[in-house]
Amino acid sequence: MEFKDYYQILGVEASASDAEIKTAYRRLARKYHPDVSKEKGAEDRFKAVNEAYEVLKDKEKRAQYDQLKAGGFRPGEDFRPPPGFNPGGFHYDFSDAGDAGGFSDFFESLFGASRRGQARQAPSGSRVSLAIPLERAYAGGKQKIRIGNRTLEVMIPAGIRPGQSIRLAGQSERGGDLMIEIAYQEHPEFELDGLNVLYTLTVMPWQAALGATIEVPTLAGKVSLKVPEGSDTGKRLRLKGRGMPGKNQKGDQLVDIEVSAPVAVTEEQKALYARMAELYREN
Repeated sequence: MEFKDYYQILGVEASASDAEIKTAYRRLARKYHPDVSKEKGAEDRFKAVNEAYEVLKDKEKRAQYDQLKAGGFRPGEDFRPPPGFNPGGFHYDFSDAGDAGGFSDFFESLFGASRRGQARQAPSGSRVSLAIPLERAYAGGKQKIRIGNRTLEVMIPAGIRPGQSIRLAGQSERGGDLMIEIAYQEHPEFELDGLNVLYTLTVMPWQAALGATIEVPTLAGKVSLKVPEGSDTGKRLRLKGRGMPGKNQKGDQLVDIEVSAPVAVTEEQKALYARMAELYREN
């Protein structure tokens, strides 16, 4: 199998901070997300970005990976794990229909089944932790999970929160109840603030200046959002009731505007920027 340079995949230095790694991940995940990207090979790039982030966001995995990388391996070189290398420990396999499609053989050779959508079982065999996509937590529904050689089906309630547990009667290894503790997978586009969903919308200068109606993703699918004339970076818009469901209410989706100027490539584009600069100097 080929050695993968996870820092190179995310476009960061090996000395990058946790914040820099997270920023790079979110930028690339938005760029290559299969639902929005039209670029060739976007799905493969999206999977590679997710895999790199899965390793580099985790201090233990990152330290283990850095130790290997210090051995002088280069991207694309043939790689075999050193004898006795087994940091992943014992994990149960939880299949997840919302996953990006699994990680590479390189990842699995280093960390075994320790990946998103999978869970470590406690020594008693009675409790596991399962990370689910935000979309699954939002909508709920049936999810098949695989524990050893068994495949079970569990109903995920809509609006389930991290730390809450689902009981599967008589399904632990020893015949008792199996408790599945829920966690959320990190999302490439959304963050949570209580029941509110936070989303950053990148707009072009003319859209911010003149106003525009733009389709934005939500946990329930795309909706049209009206960006008011004269908007600027930092302006926050609200999509009422588009957040996570709660016991007696629903949160909102808060959309933060970020104005991004496209690079001038052609002479005509450069001339337009020059004309804009001239006009704004006059004003």
